[in-house]
Amino acid sequence: MRIDGHTEIIAHIGYPTHAFRAPLIYNPWFAKAGINALVVPMGCQASDYAPLLRAVFSLSNIRGALITMPHKVSTVGLLDEVLPGAQIAGAVNAVRRLADGRLQGDMFDGEGFVRGLRRKGFEPKGQSALVLGAGGVGSAIAASLAAAGVAALKLFDLNPQAAHALRSRLLQHYPDLKVSVNDADPAGLGLLVNATPLGMNASDPLPIDVSRLGADTFVGEVVMKVDMTPFLKAAVQKGCRVQIGSDMLFEQIPAYLEFFGFSAPTPDELRQVALR
Repeated sequence: MRIDGHTEIIAHIGYPTHAFRAPLIYNPWFAKAGINALVVPMGCQASDYAPLLRAVFSLSNIRGALITMPHKVSTVGLLDEVLPGAQIAGAVNAVRRLADGRLQGDMFDGEGFVRGLRRKGFEPKGQSALVLGAGGVGSAIAASLAAAGVAALKLFDLNPQAAHALRSRLLQHYPDLKVSVNDADPAGLGLLVNATPLGMNASDPLPIDVSRLGADTFVGEVVMKVDMTPFLKAAVQKGCRVQIGSDMLFEQIPAYLEFFGFSAPTPDELRQVALR
């Protein structure tokens, strides 16, 4: 691939010490597909972020920006337009420049999660779901489940105020959605999502009591440190279908690429070329 001033750039902006994984997935795919584009890591302190974001989008060959920690939340207030999923999540992880020069942002964690469900044959529309954790990723997943047409959504967080605040944001965009808070009983649900950090360490407790979990419930995880967390292992023992955390990552990358106007590979194609 020839790299010059026509090479389209996706900036990947985060803390200088952040582990930038995106180039290891996107760039091998661009090379294989013959696309003259690169994801470029850019380390940036919080105090310098606002002017950097605007400066990056003054480049003639910028296609978009991937935003990671700790800038996802602050990006919301720096854009001309924030799409509903990001409004509900209270964070942005992708920014593009529109034809009129305005900057538009969205959040794709939830979209990746929902795409993974559908690829495995689980359709969220009409289902009842419980999301454990009302932080950034839990909020994003809740937003995408609402957009996908779930019939009822339960939210649980150890901080009840976080769950109530997420409920309020959801109802601003989906006023007819049935949303309850701080009920962590998984009995009779179609979908259960662990959007907490529990499972990153082998000694972590399970996020809920799985004795109430039925075999018909689909169980999803966001922890990516290991594929089969203790929570997913317990769900499999109950007879549940499951989705591992890294599936969300590989499913959301095609959504990012579509957002930036590129043709999108399948998650399997991305996994085949990703540099680990």
